[in-house]
Amino acid sequence: MTVLVRTTWLPRWRVKRHGFIAPDETLPLGQTLLAGMQHVICMFGGTVLAPLLMGFDASTCLLFSGLGTLLFFLLLGGRLPSFVGSSFSFIAVVIGATGYTGSGGNPAIPVALGGIFTAGVLYAAIGVLVIVTGFAWLEVLIPPVVTGAIVAAIGLNLAPVAVHDLGAGGAGMAAGLMTVLLICLAATYGGALLRRMAVLVGAAGGYGFYLVLANGFSLALPIVFGDVAQAAWFGWPQFTLPVFQPRAMLMIAPVAIILVAENLGHVKAIAVMTGRNMDHLLGRAFLADGLATILAASFGGTGVTTYAENMGVMSITRNASTLVFLVAGVFATCLGLSPKVGAAIRTIPVPVLGGLSLVVFGMIAAMAGRIWVENKVDFSRPRNLLTVGIALVAGAGDLTVRAYGFSIGGIGVATVAAIGVYHLLKKEEKEDVLF
Repeated sequence: MTVLVRTTWLPRWRVKRHGFIAPDETLPLGQTLLAGMQHVICMFGGTVLAPLLMGFDASTCLLFSGLGTLLFFLLLGGRLPSFVGSSFSFIAVVIGATGYTGSGGNPAIPVALGGIFTAGVLYAAIGVLVIVTGFAWLEVLIPPVVTGAIVAAIGLNLAPVAVHDLGAGGAGMAAGLMTVLLICLAATYGGALLRRMAVLVGAAGGYGFYLVLANGFSLALPIVFGDVAQAAWFGWPQFTLPVFQPRAMLMIAPVAIILVAENLGHVKAIAVMTGRNMDHLLGRAFLADGLATILAASFGGTGVTTYAENMGVMSITRNASTLVFLVAGVFATCLGLSPKVGAAIRTIPVPVLGGLSLVVFGMIAAMAGRIWVENKVDFSRPRNLLTVGIALVAGAGDLTVRAYGFSIGGIGVATVAAIGVYHLLKKEEKEDVLF
């Protein structure tokens, strides 16, 4: 059934059953609903893991991930396929600003929220600036070789998370690797429907495989369903108000610069994937992200960004319909408001999440190659080669810089390094290649 929208703010989605699904196209309703749920499940490891690493309430952050996605969808007029989730870029600075020890809840969450709120304001202000002045200066500041380096660094920086979640062996790791295998088989050899739902197929198959090994043969920690049975169907998550402390604000607010570079990289990657120029949407994307971060920080959620993992899912499933993200936003919001459903999804074994992450993070890193190829980046030039090489190692190695109470993690260092090295080497290189 074709979805028709009368207002010019939103596109008129047309049904398409074969080939790549563009942002203004859609699969039939049932497949679209499943695809939206698939995105939330694939991003679940990040949207829940990032808050836990900072000591935040996961259900609260999941709720504002859904609301942020819906806000992004509306402000962008349903033209840019993106899921908004907790940003890993905030982890290091939040821990540094709050002194969080990494165990249990973070008692200084209000202080962190003040800093995150400030970052959201700065992020939104940059969005307004781009809307007013245009994006040309961003093109000069962050050209394709830099955006590709940032995208690759994001995927490589997240790689240890996937490897850690997979474990070091045993039945758990076997289930995680089974998840990877099923995704690869479904994406490559499955029919049209299976290819589009490859990640969901892998998650379900890996979950079932782990359930048999753990609960059936006691080869791993069993999945416990007690919390699911006891949880209510509906309930409000924990809300917290921000406290504005100058030191925390100064430490956390600069993350907005990293988010701009991340989001720029995401938009460029989506443009390459869809074959459409989306530069005119950059300002609104920054503004929407900033407002979503302000909304989340006002009530206890983490800072958010357009989620990198959804690019991997879109690439695997060949579905970039923005309606999928409308469904994903509604689904994530419902999860945040339903303790029972949230408890059920939290039973997904960590190794299975690790398997999902291994595939999706890998697709993020590989997306950089498409950016470079599509933009004909010349790697015989030392300027390009050094920019990418240094950024990749900084991101993959999670190079962290600490000075005067301020800390910036691997993605941030990779972002700064890519931009800095590229513009430092402004002088035209000689024709000779570096190596």
